[in-house]
Amino acid sequence: MQILKVLSVSLLIGSALLPWNATAIDHLEQVKFNGNNNFAANYTESLLVRSLLQITQGQLQQASQTIDQVIQTAPNFKLAYLVRGDLLMARAQQLQSFGSAPESNPDKVSDFRAEARMRLEHYLAKQAPSSIPEPLWQIDASQQYVIVVDADKSRLYLYRNVNNQPQYVADYYVTVGRNGSEKSSEGDKRTPVGVYYADSQLIKKLPDFYGNAAYPLNYPNEWDRHQGKNGHGIWLHGTPSDTYSRPPRASDGCVVLSNPDLKAIGPIMQKGKTLFIVANNMQWVSPDQAATQKMGLTKAVEDWRKDWESQDTEAYLSHYSNQFFTQSTNLDGWSKEKRRIQAYKMHVEIQLSNVSMFRYPNSQQQMAVVNFDQDYKSDNLDSKMRKRQYWIFENQRWKILYEGAA
Repeated sequence: MQILKVLSVSLLIGSALLPWNATAIDHLEQVKFNGNNNFAANYTESLLVRSLLQITQGQLQQASQTIDQVIQTAPNFKLAYLVRGDLLMARAQQLQSFGSAPESNPDKVSDFRAEARMRLEHYLAKQAPSSIPEPLWQIDASQQYVIVVDADKSRLYLYRNVNNQPQYVADYYVTVGRNGSEKSSEGDKRTPVGVYYADSQLIKKLPDFYGNAAYPLNYPNEWDRHQGKNGHGIWLHGTPSDTYSRPPRASDGCVVLSNPDLKAIGPIMQKGKTLFIVANNMQWVSPDQAATQKMGLTKAVEDWRKDWESQDTEAYLSHYSNQFFTQSTNLDGWSKEKRRIQAYKMHVEIQLSNVSMFRYPNSQQQMAVVNFDQDYKSDNLDSKMRKRQYWIFENQRWKILYEGAA
């Protein structure tokens, strides 16, 4: 029993002991691999977690059988081999701590321990099925799927757009930057936090290190550049062929999936422009809470549209923050140009469609990204474009911080 205690507790060293029990194992029994579902819950991870939970229940024989299944399913899963080695040593009454085999590298054992803890904590703290990531206020029809990454939990969530509402599909363990999140400069080995888009798969042949595929993110985005953030080459990519997964914090800033998981979501990535939100310590809300949170912004966008359409220039400009910027001007320059154009008081019709709204994660001041198709018609101009705005909540009112083509 003492050996069992050493094994189970050392898996979670540096973290409070988690309250799992037989119910948690029963939950995992419900996770079945469905070959007809490309996005099925990760079968390999489910087996690994089951083996760890069996260890804590004293079921060492069952745990050994389960971990053998893991290795059979993923022969390059190094964490699974470490757990199997510990189980063998436990049965021989030789185990002192997690990864205590004589040839074990202490740094690598620490990485394996962190990965085991992340995977366990996820399964033992499942979000309520009805809750959604807080940034997902409104999805437009052009986005069939949305990806949300909780960086400090090393988790990627995939949602399907059903009638402009997010519907959970699957989630996967990921690796992020070795120095955490909140990327700000070239070489800081951090993963950026914000609202991004993943492009289609890179065509050029990449080294084995990047796995089976790589999808570039559009970091730095408009807000990143305005804050002076720099760097490039932030990708979603896979793992080397001899490695099933990497530690929770091990990349140079990229988001890294196992190759089987990357293959599972590959079909949705091929079109490019896949919405990709990265948050830190992500908050979860009910759909009703999300609807309430976006209500004020929805009204603000519509009021802005009406004031622009009415050609009431001062009312229209009142929707813009003093901090407003575009790629080429600030509020003063924008205001002068709008006053010049609208001095003619021409008849204008403006329609917005395919509107999306996303709460910007981890922003110091409440902020949201709004995308829409804009149909502008006047006496001398008929224009359609996809537009992006950043809105901030200042002085108890939503105002536009940035505006430009999407």
